[in-house]
Order: sequence, then C-alpha cells, then structure tokens
Amino acid sequence: MEHPEEPITVSDTSPTITQPLNGAVHPDAPTRPAAVLSPDGPKGVTPVIEVSDLRKEYHMGDTIVAALRGISLKVWPGQFVMVMGPSGSGKSTFMNMIGCLDRPTAGSYKLDGVEVSTLAQNRLADLRNIKIGFIFQGFNLLQRMDAIGNVMLPMLYAGVPNHERHERAMAALEAVGLATRAHHRPNELSGGQQQRVAIARALVNTPSLILADEPTGNLDSRTSVEVMAILQRLNAEGATIVLVTHEPDIAAHGTRNVVFRDGHVMLDKIVEEPVMAEAELASWPTVEEW
Repeated sequence: MEHPEEPITVSDTSPTITQPLNGAVHPDAPTRPAAVLSPDGPKGVTPVIEVSDLRKEYHMGDTIVAALRGISLKVWPGQFVMVMGPSGSGKSTFMNMIGCLDRPTAGSYKLDGVEVSTLAQNRLADLRNIKIGFIFQGFNLLQRMDAIGNVMLPMLYAGVPNHERHERAMAALEAVGLATRAHHRPNELSGGQQQRVAIARALVNTPSLILADEPTGNLDSRTSVEVMAILQRLNAEGATIVLVTHEPDIAAHGTRNVVFRDGHVMLDKIVEEPVMAEAELASWPTVEEW
C-alpha cells in the first residue's frame, strides 16, 4: 500500500541566479555556513537527502545481485558531495535512487523531508522536474534544438508560461556565460559549452538538489576545472550538489567525500579546505604560454 502523498513544494534553499558564472567569483557571494561542515548538520534544518537502510537488489535469472546493502546517510542544504568508488561499488545505483529514476528494494528515502520511495510514478515524475536538476556526462542535449530551447524544456514539462520560460532560460544561460550562444545548436558548441547548457538546464527550475553524473568525463582538463568553478559558485550561492566522479582531482573540489564499495559506504568525510577551481584557473598557463 502506498503512503499518503504529501504535496510537492519548491524548496526555499534553491540558488538564485544573480549574475554570470563565467569564471569570476563575485566578492559579495555568500559563504558556506559553518554548520554545514558538521556531520550532524545544522540544528533544526531538514536534510535535502535522508536515506535509511537503503537497499537495492537486481534479479538476473536465478541470481540476486545486491547493489546497495543498507546505505544510511544525510545530505544537508549547501553541501557539495562527491561520490566515488570503483565500478560495481553501488554509486551509480545510489544516484539512480536519489534521482528518483529507480525504486529501492527496501529502506527509506526522503527528499526535502518527503518520503518518496513509495510515491506513484506520476508523482515521482513531478518531483524530479521540480526538485532535481540533472547534469550528465554525455550532456543529453536535443540536437534539433538550440541552446535556449534545450534549457526551456524542464519548464515546458512544468507548465511554465512561454514568456516566463524564455526569460528564465536566458537568465540561466547568462549565468553560465552563454547568453551570446542562446541560438546555437549543440553541434555548433564545444564540449565545455554544451556542458554549460546542461548546467543551465539543471538550474532553470531552481531545484533543491543538483545531481551530476561524471559531468567532466568528456572534457579536457582545463574545461573540467572551468565546469567545477561554475559548480562551486552555485554551491557558494546555496545549491546542494551531489556529483559522481572517479577522478580524485575532481573530488577534491567538494565539501564532502563519500566512497562506496560493494554496496556499502566505506568512507564519509568532510573536506575542510576544498580545492578552489577559480584559483586553479588563475594559475593555469594561457594558450600563448604553452
């Protein structure tokens, strides 16, 4: 029996797009609350993610494969969580669970305090569109649409009026430094620019949570750092981000590292001094210096 469904509301902890995020960090940008660095989280604050004894089993013929074996953790508003682990460790399954793309076999998952593991499919779809922004390694842009058309898609599904969709999409593209590329199609953009469009698309509904699955996997080193600079800026403005990566240098940019192995959390630690991507870019040699 499904639990009574609670109304889906938009979190007030979502980041506000206020200025271009094309590299420069504004001196007035808010800093991350110190309480977020505590494993117990800020007092009186509801976790964005709360999973308890989360389990997922797959049936492959007569064989049962346990992908998650009782995961329990909380992700607090404003954290930038890096999820790592070898192939088969359960990290991708975990991302599918918290992204509401799959259901757990057992256990509880609350998103912004709402139990979602038992919601009906249509309610899950509504929740994904309102509360979660996705960024994928392969960008997942529609080739027949220009940048602004791709960014407007989540708002179309959410029923946002056309004039508002256009205004918000342009603001999101400006936020990632691509306002002048609004009418370029994906094949007219570099890999880094396509990923920026994907980030703008993830932002446009001001979600409670941004999920990024290997977002730098198809990018060169400098472009990867540029993408991390954008994500760090969004995090500094209040976005809660969970990012899967197999690259330790990318994981060093987060405020918390969670390592999976064999369906268990093997390590969960706060990173007190994340590597700042903006500082890396400032020391990066220019093309003329190579």
